[in-house]
Parts: sequence; C-alpha cells; structure tokens
Amino acid sequence: MSAAEPEQPVPDAVLVAEARAGDTGAFEQLVLRYQTVLYRLAVRMLADRQEAEDVVQDVFVTAWRRLPDLRDGDAVGGWLYRTTTNRCLNRLRDRRSVPAEDLERLPDARPAGSPARVAEAAAGVRALRAALDGLTPEQRAVWVLRELHDRSYEEIAAAVGSSPAAVRGRLARARADLAEAMSAWR
Repeated sequence: MSAAEPEQPVPDAVLVAEARAGDTGAFEQLVLRYQTVLYRLAVRMLADRQEAEDVVQDVFVTAWRRLPDLRDGDAVGGWLYRTTTNRCLNRLRDRRSVPAEDLERLPDARPAGSPARVAEAAAGVRALRAALDGLTPEQRAVWVLRELHDRSYEEIAAAVGSSPAAVRGRLARARADLAEAMSAWR
C-alpha cells in the first residue's frame, strides 16, 4: 500500500472472528465502532443519559458473551442495533412515564441569536420531547430509528422484531401523533 492510499477499516466479520478467538483488541474495535451510534439511539429512545449508558454497556457485555452464537459476522451491526432497541423497549415498557424534569437532562440545540429566539427554540425542543414521550415505546423506536438514525424499514423491522409493513404503519401513526402534538409549533 502506498502512503497516499487511506487505510481501509477492518470489516466487521474479521473483527468478530478475531474476537471469537479471544482477541479483546478486536472486540474493543467493534465497541469503538458502534458505541456512539448505539448511545445516541438509546438516549433518544429513553430520554435519560445514564440509563442509555447502562443499556449500551449491558449490550456490549451481552455481545461479548454471545459472540460465538452470531452466525454472520457481517451482521454484527444489525444485531447490536436490534439488541439495543429491544433493551430500550423493555425499559420503556417497565416505566410508566418519563417525568418532565428528566426530559430536561437531554442535550438541546441552542441556536445563536436573540434571547427570545433561544427561548422559543428551547420551548420547541421541550415540546418535541414531550410529544415523543407520548408515543408508545414501539412507535418511538421506529421513529427514532428511521428519522434520527436513517435506518431502512427492513433494518427497523429486524431491530423491533416486526415486519416492514408493521414498521410503516407504526411510523405513519407516530408521525401523525407527532404532527398533531406539534401543530401549535408550525
């Protein structure tokens, strides 16, 4: 390889095979590759940073233990997304509701500008968070995976254990509910 060619990332399947053979460095590379996107997914689903960290840590502990069961090393990304989504759904089902003060712990976008614009934008973000909290856990999962993580219907269906048609239905319902809840902000 010449100095001008960028180094290609090691494929997931290779890292999985090496990790199965006991190479903790290979597993560490998988963790580094996926931890940020899985954390963002969990934070958006759970609206709680600490709980999201706990879920992602638990997912990686489980992944290390169950790596030998994974048939296709190239599927590790989807498997991690599915596991994270399911853990978040389980936690959401175990909750009754997210208290309003917990919604304030999420990061918000703070636009530059006048204090009035900043206050209006912050209120809009709070309204969206409250609207998301009003969705069922399944609707929230498909909306977050599609709108914020740009996953395909097939990937979402695999993550939530459903069909692409059911995902489309849940997503349509989630979008309609969010549009209704946010109508005052249009």
